[in-house]
Amino acid sequence: MTGARPALRPDLAVIASHVRPGARVLDVGCGEGELMAVLRESGCDARGLEIDPVLVERCVARGLSVVQGDADRDLADYPDKAFDYAILSQTLQTAARPDRMLDDLLRVGRQAFVSFPNFAHWRTRAALMFGGRMPVTRSIPVTWYETQNIHHMTVTDFRELVSAMGVRCERAWYFTGTRPVGAAAANLLAEHAVFELSR
Repeated sequence: MTGARPALRPDLAVIASHVRPGARVLDVGCGEGELMAVLRESGCDARGLEIDPVLVERCVARGLSVVQGDADRDLADYPDKAFDYAILSQTLQTAARPDRMLDDLLRVGRQAFVSFPNFAHWRTRAALMFGGRMPVTRSIPVTWYETQNIHHMTVTDFRELVSAMGVRCERAWYFTGTRPVGAAAANLLAEHAVFELSR
């Protein structure tokens, strides 16, 4: 008897529910391949790009099509519009140049999904204001010297970036834990954001 598949993170669940069955998908920074496995079940041709060789090995052991690579460099090698969807979940804030990575993401995919932690969440603000230290919170779970996050962006920052780049925001979702948050208060109340983009 096999155990039930673990529930996807809220951002990945939203993405999985909005990717068309049978689509060609590139999951950039795919981790252990949780999203790819779900997409494969819906008939998608899901491919992954992951920098961590241990995670690549785990994906391959699960029968997933993943290559090791650095998205900051290697996305440039993919042809234009090779995928229906390009996905970047909880990775943009680790990119050397998030704007260039978004450009490549939208070049490679006809549409893109991007999710990231919101560094303007009220807990993060409170930790800085009252503790005077870089926060360790549920959405930012490691100390400043251990984190891979090199760009601390907010929901408002991201909206302004895509607008300046001429990118269309098709839809957006915001969460605190697993609970949805309304768009009006997302910059203050959301721990994580998910955007569906096109150009």
